[in-house]
Amino acid sequence: MGNQLFQEARRFVEMAKSADASDRESAVAKAKNALRSAYANSTLQEQRQLQEMQQELDQIT
Repeated sequence: MGNQLFQEARRFVEMAKSADASDRESAVAKAKNALRSAYANSTLQEQRQLQEMQQELDQIT
């Protein structure tokens, strides 16, 4: 089944990356919140992946 919060964070990051310019700010905020929630409950390997997702978000803002 995996880490549900991690999966949710990944989904929100993908949504933010594909969001229209008018929706991007809101989508990025939701993705960042999901990343924060997932980070505390993740393995070290998942945390590294979450950090990479954070960097992807930083590049689109």
